[in-house]
Amino acid sequence: MSTTDDSFSVPQTQDPIALKQTSVKEKWWHILDTWKVGIIPLPLFVLAGALIAIDCLGGKLPSDIVVMVATLAFFGFACGEFGKRLPIVGKMGAAAICATFIPSALVYYGLLPDVVVDSTTKFFKSTNILYLYICCIIVGSIMSMNRTTLIQGFLRIFFPMLCGEVVGMIVGMGVGVALGMEPFQIFFFLILPIMAGGVGEGAIPLSIGYAALLHIDQGVALGRILPIVMLGSLTAIVISGCLNQLGKRYPHLTGEGELMPASEKERKNSTAASAVFSGKADVSTIASGALLAVLLYMVGMLGHRIIGLPAPVGMLFVAVLIKLCHGVSPRMLEGSQVVYKFFQTSVTYPILFAVGVAITPWQELVNAFTLSNLLVIVSTVCALVGTGFLVGKKIGMHPIDVAIVSCCQSGQGGTGDVAILTAGNRMVLMPFAQIATRIGGAINVSVALLVLGNFLI
Repeated sequence: MSTTDDSFSVPQTQDPIALKQTSVKEKWWHILDTWKVGIIPLPLFVLAGALIAIDCLGGKLPSDIVVMVATLAFFGFACGEFGKRLPIVGKMGAAAICATFIPSALVYYGLLPDVVVDSTTKFFKSTNILYLYICCIIVGSIMSMNRTTLIQGFLRIFFPMLCGEVVGMIVGMGVGVALGMEPFQIFFFLILPIMAGGVGEGAIPLSIGYAALLHIDQGVALGRILPIVMLGSLTAIVISGCLNQLGKRYPHLTGEGELMPASEKERKNSTAASAVFSGKADVSTIASGALLAVLLYMVGMLGHRIIGLPAPVGMLFVAVLIKLCHGVSPRMLEGSQVVYKFFQTSVTYPILFAVGVAITPWQELVNAFTLSNLLVIVSTVCALVGTGFLVGKKIGMHPIDVAIVSCCQSGQGGTGDVAILTAGNRMVLMPFAQIATRIGGAINVSVALLVLGNFLI
């Protein structure tokens, strides 16, 4: 009986030396396949750490994409793995929190080498990699959805979002007034920043508007707004992780990423569609799926220049239209889904690490940790999410999935959506999260500044 080198079987006639060699080989393969930090095999993780350390000791860490892929993966998955292994909170979104805020703290306290900070910041800001991540997630998740569920979800999600914002504002104002805070400060410097849609589309436009209307320096206004945005997002991440655990305990409350319960006919159609995707996508199909996401984002950028609609939202609408009109083949849909799964599993924690290093100021976050601020923020976000849960259930949607989308209404823009959906294990809801963040935030900021302008006049 003979074997090849690739066989895992050990013939009885093999001599002890060959048996020992095969055993060592199999043990090594076992280590590579089962001992991992995140998705990185432990030996490769150790090698990456050693190579990064050598570059740091040499005083220069290149910011090119080759080195930064290894660097972000090493630190991102290390922080995420640490969060996952924390007792109790590890199951409530701690991985996403640790991947974002541990790097921010390390930068502030000088525990992360300067060369790592400089290279990561330069890479993150020069490549705009966050938007590559978001466009691949959005397009892939839309292409993965059932068409009927997609239509119903988009039509119904606005009502729970609106109800949540109204109730959240009322509860937040009530808590703030009960604590003796000034109503003007409560609404415009606490509640509104929470629901403003993040930093680029929320905090910065708000600070510009406040600077013009209140005659204060924009930097001062941004310094007051930004920590509240981050605290609101942090609260939403924790709540999203708790909702994920609630869904595991009560499965009838969740669709595991589907907003609408599927009918029997839709389930059969979904099963038939899955059969189409049963084969393995080839390299060219996957490349086509990635290119589709990139081109749709460029369409969104064009729409932003023409009508001012945020590029991710414009891309989202075009992707939905293509999906509904059967604009791409089943093979290309499969490629988009593979790209989506790749970015979801392999890029999320590295992206969160880069966000923590490059654009998350630790000191500003700490300064906002006052008891009164925390009570207003937590009560506002809890009321918003709880209302989304109850209204979603009332109108026949999966309440936990609706509530996780509601969490994104108080998220830190695109980065907050990534962290919130990661904590809730619902990355497939990214299209709805973008609507909650981008459109909801833009409406809130525009209406609030209009009201503030008229109020001061």
